[in-house]
Amino acid sequence: MAEVAKGSKKTAPTNPRGIPFAPFVDKVEDYVSSRSDVEGCLKSFQEMISKYQYMEANTSRRAVGLRDKIPDIDKTLETEDAEPLESFFELNDTLYAKAEIPKTEEVYLWLGANVMLSYPLPEAETLLQSKLEAAQLSLENCDEDLDFLREQITTMEVATARVYNWDVNERRKEKASGMDDGEGEAKGRPDG
Repeated sequence: MAEVAKGSKKTAPTNPRGIPFAPFVDKVEDYVSSRSDVEGCLKSFQEMISKYQYMEANTSRRAVGLRDKIPDIDKTLETEDAEPLESFFELNDTLYAKAEIPKTEEVYLWLGANVMLSYPLPEAETLLQSKLEAAQLSLENCDEDLDFLREQITTMEVATARVYNWDVNERRKEKASGMDDGEGEAKGRPDG
């Protein structure tokens, strides 16, 4: 098992964003040579499942953030073309004020980390359009990665079940060979 794990790390194929493919266990004997290897193999598979689930949770959070961000960018791009703009702004949690904003040649954009910069209108539109395209591409990648991660988690769960079932069958074989000595049938069952 150690040799297979070492070799797979060097040549493990990944998706376009570097997430490794889960190994498909066709023959359990390729991963475990005896029952003593089963526990380590199952632990390794559980660890891989946990890593995939962690990546899935992070990717899902990122996708939710992008789904919130894209409509905001769209709305901002739409408001640039308006002549005088009538808007409501928040004064308090439940208190809003109405304002009329005259057409301007300059806008202020929040860049994050409490940073706001002034941009001429055409430059701001170009910046927002590039941010929108980047967010849409990132959302597509997140959705693709989520599908990929779900598939890898399922593959690892199947691999875990195969190794576990192989171990159960090996135990049954061992108990069956011990029953030939005249032991009772109840002792030969896994729950007996």
